[in-house]
Amino acid sequence: MPEARTPAQIEADIARRRSELATTLDEIGVRMHPSTIIGDAKAKVASKVDHTAGRACAFANRMIADVRSQFVTDEGVPRLERIVPAAMVAVGVLGLLTVSSKRNKA
Repeated sequence: MPEARTPAQIEADIARRRSELATTLDEIGVRMHPSTIIGDAKAKVASKVDHTAGRACAFANRMIADVRSQFVTDEGVPRLERIVPAAMVAVGVLGLLTVSSKRNKA
């Protein structure tokens, strides 16, 4: 059979539980404070943005490497058989745009 507690033990237990409850309520107050909620939301958004930006950067690097590999060999030598036709197409497109813009102005 459990021993009977003295009034002093009961009061000490009540004081301890009050202290624990006050600590718990303080923690809840901090967690539920609008600035804490906003800070947590900002941190989550920043994390998502960083993740998305990182993925976009990796994708861009892959695309640049793929395009570069079309015009340069693994040894770094330019592939003239691909560069010259691409340059000619670019010059042709620029020429057509120039002629088209001059016609629209006239």
